[in-house]
Order: sequence, then structure tokens, then C-alpha cells
Amino acid sequence: MILIVEDNPDIRFTIKEICEFADWKVAEAATGKQGVELSKKLNPELILVDYHMPDWDGLKTTKEIRKINDSVPIIVLTVDERQEIADRFHQAGATDFALKPIKAPDLISRIRLNLKISKITKEENEVFVDKGINTSTRQTIKSYLLQQNKPLSITEIEQALPISYQTVHRYLNHMAEKGEVEVISMYGTKGRPKNAYRVM
Repeated sequence: MILIVEDNPDIRFTIKEICEFADWKVAEAATGKQGVELSKKLNPELILVDYHMPDWDGLKTTKEIRKINDSVPIIVLTVDERQEIADRFHQAGATDFALKPIKAPDLISRIRLNLKISKITKEENEVFVDKGINTSTRQTIKSYLLQQNKPLSITEIEQALPISYQTVHRYLNHMAEKGEVEVISMYGTKGRPKNAYRVM
């Protein structure tokens, strides 16, 4: 089930139609607070959250959802393309973005990708727990890398996510061992080469 948190009834109806066209069941919330309450009751597989809503905006709603569920994928719907907004949502726990106006193929593709990552992460959870790898942290790093169009250094990832340098380093090493990320040596004008990472 996909939970749609959107105050505009027309846009909510459009998103609902898109999701049902792709054979997903849907629940709807007209406010952020209602969305958090429904996420507690329904335990959705994925949540779509509008950024601009009265009372609780998408940022507040995302933070409140993360207090009760640290693994459900949250895709933010927004017309705002600024990187600083994206960074604030990543820090709040969002996993992906879809720009308005909504385009059905793009939204369906993003939902499918995030559901796939979520499913794989859950299946591998027991294995990773034994190695001290937290599922949601791993998913957060991997989702962020998937959205980038260039390899990123640990420092760049650390600055965009609420995760320490040491933790990012440990998780990237683990994912590299698993063949999930590619390590690329970046040569500058002086000093040792720095590693950058991208999802394979």
C-alpha cells in the first residue's frame, strides 16, 4: 500500500489514479498530521509527501514519520528544485524526490525503484544485523548515491546526510565488498588520490 499525503484534492486524485494504474493500493491523507496517524495504523510500503502543506509541511511530516518508522521509503513531491531543500529533506530522512507537475512515468519509475531497494534491504537485514550494519542507514546512503549524476566523496556524502564521516566510510567499504558501489580514485593537483563512490 502507498500512502499519499497531499493537501490539494485534485493533485491527490491524480496521484491516486497513477498509483492505481500501476496496481498499487492507495491510502490518502489531506494533512501531514493525518498522514502520520495513517502511517501508524496502515504501515504502508511507501509514502508520498507533498512539500507545501498548511500546518505541518512536508519537512515536518517527514521528521514525524521517521520517529515511528525508520525504514519506509519517503518520496517528496515538490516544485522546488533547490539543492538546499533537497539536503534538508535528506537530513530529515526522505529517500527520494519527484518534481511537480507530476509525470506518471517518472513517478511510477521512482516508486518502483524505491520499493525494490526497500525489499532488497529488508531481505538482507538479518545478514547485515550480524555485521553491525543498520538497514535504514545503508538505504539512506544508497538512495542518496542513486540520485547523483557523479561519484561522490565521503565528505560530500557526510555533508548532505545526517551521518558521520566514520559511519559513511564503514558503510561504503561494506557496500564495496558486496559489489554494490564502485570505488573511483580521483587524482588532484597534490596529495594522495581521494576515493569517490557511485552505485553500480
